Amino acid sequence: MPRVLTGITPSGTLHIGNYFGAMRPAIELQQGGDAYYFIADYHSMTSITDAKERLGYTRGIALDWLACGLDPAKSVFWRQSDVPEVCELTWLLGSLTPMGLLERAHSFKDKIAKGIAPNFGLFAYPVLMAADILLFDTQRVPVGKDQKQHLEMTRDMAIKFNLTYGETFVVPEERISATLATIPGLDGQKMSKSYGNTIEIFGDEKALRKKIMGIVMDSRTPAEPKPDADKNLAIQLLKLFAPKDVAADHENRLRAGGLGYGDLKKALFEHYWNYFAAARARRAEFAANMDHVSRVLADGAARARAVADVVLQRARKASGLE
Repeated sequence: MPRVLTGITPSGTLHIGNYFGAMRPAIELQQGGDAYYFIADYHSMTSITDAKERLGYTRGIALDWLACGLDPAKSVFWRQSDVPEVCELTWLLGSLTPMGLLERAHSFKDKIAKGIAPNFGLFAYPVLMAADILLFDTQRVPVGKDQKQHLEMTRDMAIKFNLTYGETFVVPEERISATLATIPGLDGQKMSKSYGNTIEIFGDEKALRKKIMGIVMDSRTPAEPKPDADKNLAIQLLKLFAPKDVAADHENRLRAGGLGYGDLKKALFEHYWNYFAAARARRAEFAANMDHVSRVLADGAARARAVADVVLQRARKASGLE
């Protein structure tokens, strides 16, 4: 089983796009026994400057992952800032990374185009991401299409370091998660905190019901046949949560005519709410025992540092720092 690694940034509340695109596939991969998962709180510093907010999101993400099935006995789970070796490796890699490579990063250009003030952290994001990956001899990285370029840059940095100082780093392979880019939000665009169109994994039942019942539909009456039923946003979301036969039945009824949009959205909410029922119960248990969650992260950090130290010492020796 190749070693896999995934990080998630605590920059907001996790939503079902995060779950189906990154969390569930990652949790399934832990069965192979060599999975490394971390909360990327250093990365959040390029977008969040409120310390309490960052800490709150970090704790929330720890709870969410554990509630959704991450098993610390089958994987290594830690907070990025508890493994300071990643900062030193970022400098070692950054010292060889061409400015032009970073300037070509789509994510950086997109954020600047949206009016986000450029800073070193935003510009150097791909170098820190490369350090996250290379520090653990990662072989495969599950990423969405929006992170594909960053992984290619990681490969470039590893190859350049190896060519300069000798074979030091494992050059990782990408594992594209096509679903990450296709989970639709409440407005039909890709689900994203940036668009404000998310359905949270966990949250207040009344508020989440209101969100789902507020999905905008067209003006056709319930009796009208809808030959494009498979394109209907509620149907697309229902397929994520309902058994296949139940989702197919709703789609067929919508296509034939006779199913009202209100009833369809009610069904969507019920299946969504029931889908995460067991996870909500687990989350409440973990939230009532944050000392346990802290111990899980501390143990994960110790295990992660044991691997990171070996790789970092290898890089220091190769580059003549010792």
